[in-house]
Amino acid sequence: MSRAMQCQSCLPWGSWTQLHRFLPGRRGNRSVYLCAASVPGELGSVPVGLGCVRYEGGSQEHSVKPSSSRHGLSQLRNVASSDAIKKHQKSLSAWFSHQPNEERQFGPSFSLDAVHVDPVIRESSLEEILKPSPDLTIQNQLQQPCSQVISLQNLFDVDACGRQVKNVVLYGTVGTGKSTLIKKMVVDWCHGRLPRFELVIPFSCEDLSHSHAPISLRRLITKKYQHLRDVVPMLGVSNLKVLFILNGLERLNLDFRLAGTELCCDPNEPVPPSAIVVNLLRKYLLPEASIIVTTRPSAVRRIPGKYVGRYAEICGFSDTNLQKLYFQMRLSQPGCSGEGSTGSSSGEQENLVEMLSRNLERHNQIAAACFLPSYCWLVCTTLHFLYFTRTVPPSQTLTGIYTSFLRLNFSGEVLDSTDSTNISMMKYVAKTVGKLAYEGVMSRKTCFTEDDLQQCFEVEMKTESELNLLEVFRSDVFRFFLTPCVQLGKEHTFVFTIPAMQEYLAALYVVLGEKKTLAQRVGKELSEVIGKVSEDVAVVLSIVSKVLPLRFLPVLFNLLKIFPRYFSRLSGKDRDAIAHTMAEELFKEEDYYNDDVLDQINSSILGMEGPMRHPDEAPDDEVFELFPIFMGGILSRRNRAILQQLGCSIKNLAAFEIAKAMKKTVIRNSRKGLPPSELMDYLFFLHEFQNERFTAEAIRSLRTVNLSSVKMTPLKCSVLAYVMGTTCHEVEELNLTSCNLDTSSLRILFPVLLRCKALHLQLNSLGSDACKEIRDLLLHDKCVVSNLRLANNPVGEQGAQYLSEALAGNRSLTHLSLLHTTLGDRGAEVIAQHLAKNQHLQELNLGYNSLTDTAALHVVEVAKKHATLDKVHLYFNDISEDGKRELDSLRMDRDGVRALVFLTAGTDVSDYWSNILNVVQRNLPFWDRERVRQHLVLILQDLESSRRQTANPWRKAKFLRVESEVKKMLGKLQHENL
Repeated sequence: MSRAMQCQSCLPWGSWTQLHRFLPGRRGNRSVYLCAASVPGELGSVPVGLGCVRYEGGSQEHSVKPSSSRHGLSQLRNVASSDAIKKHQKSLSAWFSHQPNEERQFGPSFSLDAVHVDPVIRESSLEEILKPSPDLTIQNQLQQPCSQVISLQNLFDVDACGRQVKNVVLYGTVGTGKSTLIKKMVVDWCHGRLPRFELVIPFSCEDLSHSHAPISLRRLITKKYQHLRDVVPMLGVSNLKVLFILNGLERLNLDFRLAGTELCCDPNEPVPPSAIVVNLLRKYLLPEASIIVTTRPSAVRRIPGKYVGRYAEICGFSDTNLQKLYFQMRLSQPGCSGEGSTGSSSGEQENLVEMLSRNLERHNQIAAACFLPSYCWLVCTTLHFLYFTRTVPPSQTLTGIYTSFLRLNFSGEVLDSTDSTNISMMKYVAKTVGKLAYEGVMSRKTCFTEDDLQQCFEVEMKTESELNLLEVFRSDVFRFFLTPCVQLGKEHTFVFTIPAMQEYLAALYVVLGEKKTLAQRVGKELSEVIGKVSEDVAVVLSIVSKVLPLRFLPVLFNLLKIFPRYFSRLSGKDRDAIAHTMAEELFKEEDYYNDDVLDQINSSILGMEGPMRHPDEAPDDEVFELFPIFMGGILSRRNRAILQQLGCSIKNLAAFEIAKAMKKTVIRNSRKGLPPSELMDYLFFLHEFQNERFTAEAIRSLRTVNLSSVKMTPLKCSVLAYVMGTTCHEVEELNLTSCNLDTSSLRILFPVLLRCKALHLQLNSLGSDACKEIRDLLLHDKCVVSNLRLANNPVGEQGAQYLSEALAGNRSLTHLSLLHTTLGDRGAEVIAQHLAKNQHLQELNLGYNSLTDTAALHVVEVAKKHATLDKVHLYFNDISEDGKRELDSLRMDRDGVRALVFLTAGTDVSDYWSNILNVVQRNLPFWDRERVRQHLVLILQDLESSRRQTANPWRKAKFLRVESEVKKMLGKLQHENL
């Protein structure tokens, strides 16, 4: 790997461009040992599921299980000690193999023992860490190979001078997978795959940092691991090969000066935990023990170089082949698609992996993001959410995924443990990176120059403490959120690692109230000070007023309360502004005809199929439609609780007041007619907001729901079902035309469909299985569907059988359209047989179904006897001239039914000619062009023949008008064929 992969702990002040060199290279053919870093987290926190492979060039090879360490066990004094270590191994394995909720979605087989991919580890040195690297362009970095690669199991091999390595410092920026590697190392030892050590004792430095009371090393070990009571006495007096793991050293403030930490070689002597760590690293306490320390780059220098035998940097996935391997293992796990999934789900999983692999090859920006294993996890989790969510309500929200992602990576860490402010890392990110993200959203910008970074990070730096915090942030966190742009001509600009992260951080910046003017900030601080002082003064004044009857005391007391009350009113206006911003961004008219946000996310990950954009072609305008949705999602109770753990507090009262203000803005704007994709975004916003009372009030105003041409994935169906399920009001019309619905979609939407009076399901490829679901819908006692349109679906004969059963028992349906549903004569006969049992149907459309005279006449004969059916559509069927004449002879006053077959009615134009032509016009893109042309020619001939037979000039004019419309359609068909 090139020097571009080297992580520098400190950057020269004022040069953001030098951060370019931090991005690791992607190319390389060297043999590397791989292990997957999935969800980062601290040691002692809930681990992630991983396994082990060896990646060599383009091949994979399972690691060989080493033999058990009999030699080590023979050194134990008694059998009890051996049993104690086995219990210790069992306990550690159970703890470190435990999966958090975020991992369980990938299937029960996904665990630490399953195959996974490790990030590349590169051997480094303190000189390389401290030495500035020459500035490199991003393209050069992507092409340079990885050098000095070392596997996890070889970290304690002898160094270049032949000295045995005892202390190893493993460092990496946030998200590279330090803690995951440690978890994997522990599990490997528990399962006998790390024979070098007979005992492994992991410690979390976060845990140690909370204790300052003196304690001996032996007592500390038995306090954390009670199974080792019989083993601890042998530490320091036997040749037991022990490995201490110290995870997250940046959490501890260590002082290696003798004046700060005295020497201690007795494991029984009580000293502060930090002193134990210092003396272990000094090799003054248990000098024979091996130690591995994990830390962020900024804390590497806290350990003097003379106490470190080897430095190793975690470089992430430096090759797209590693990323592909990770995605293959993640998304192909058995059970990944959820319970009750069909056999087609495995094919869908393979298709996802293939599309993602192709996008990695042609779109360098997502490949650059996936250098960090954490972002690979985020990509997989997002894809799983988009493709395999089938429950109502959905098990999680998109905002929840991003919030959990940040919790797994930051877990409430402070930015710098040596700083007195103890500001949390996430709070600092929200104030600084959030500001950059928000200004980018407002100016429709995704690429940021060095000047932009200086404006957001450096302009308000005034104290030494602030400068130190900024240095730590640049060293440890910057690359997690911002990465150099790979687009040609923009190599010296930065973009957010994942585009949606910009919108999330911008939303967090606004909701936290960081978007304030200077006067608002000063007013808030002054209000808090006066508010605290007024409480103390009020007590004194109340006592004095009882002794001295001075009239001005109550007045003074009230004056003290004026400013906090006045400022609280200003705060209320600030929350109104947040709600106004949310509504303004949610209903931007310039975004009305974009794809819905879920399709946008899908395209950003999997790419767009089709030809690549030419480099000289002007890019489309940036779209930030997730920004207001994330604002609503962050206000949900669950996300606020997680953000509270990260040091970003959003009070319940603030969330309540923002929701109250939203009723005036968001709900009012939603009552305007929204295009289908924008309406889907609004429904998704309500789902992300997770406030059922607010959602119910918003949905009650939606009497018509038009989602035509929106690709209704299982997730979108679940969102629609959940949001509409917050109320039980009847829906006047639900338009799901051309929405890629299938049987499972209808099953998810079943409770919603029951409450819809007009239901449009045209152009959805709904076959016989779907008709079975529709039958159950129409036979349900709570069904209110009166108008059902199933045009242009492959219903077929079997589907007609299910629908006819529904007609026989349904009491709400009055209009049924089966236009162009491949019924044929047999399907029409089945429907005719059950029509007599129906007492409510008024209109039946069987047009364009290849019906012959026999079937058409049978349907009409049944319709004559029907109590309410008065109109039957039979146009574009294979009806002969004799059949046409017989159907033309029907009269409403005599037969009680009207058959719509042709545009003529004897020597006059049919009253329904415009209806028939409108139906043909709407369906031209979906019908067989040649067959439509033949029917239109017959219609034209019939019109001309009828016109010649009439002498009425008024009728001749009507015929000529209709003929001109038919000729226009024929001309359009001929032009499109050319």
